[in-house]
Amino acid sequence: MTTHKQRAIAKALTALLPAAPFADAEEIRRAATAPHMKHLPPTIALWLATIAYIRHTYTDYDSLRDEGYDKDSARHFTCDAINEKLAEWNATRYLDPNEREE
Repeated sequence: MTTHKQRAIAKALTALLPAAPFADAEEIRRAATAPHMKHLPPTIALWLATIAYIRHTYTDYDSLRDEGYDKDSARHFTCDAINEKLAEWNATRYLDPNEREE
């Protein structure tokens, strides 16, 4: 059974990332519906899941952290790579390097 939130996330995913490959979209959808995202509105859960997925899958964020960079510095250095992936997927929103993530 599909819940209202799952349908809302699926609709938001299509709108946000129209050209995302299916495998990536499924991982993002799964992360957006995780229990710790339950209290968030669907669009916010989807955005946070998208950025986290791209950061950990398509950037050197984890390597930077392993090298001793703090979270904010590693996020700063991966912002452009995240936006490049979002552009590749024809995203309708991009990561603002000046916006604080929660």
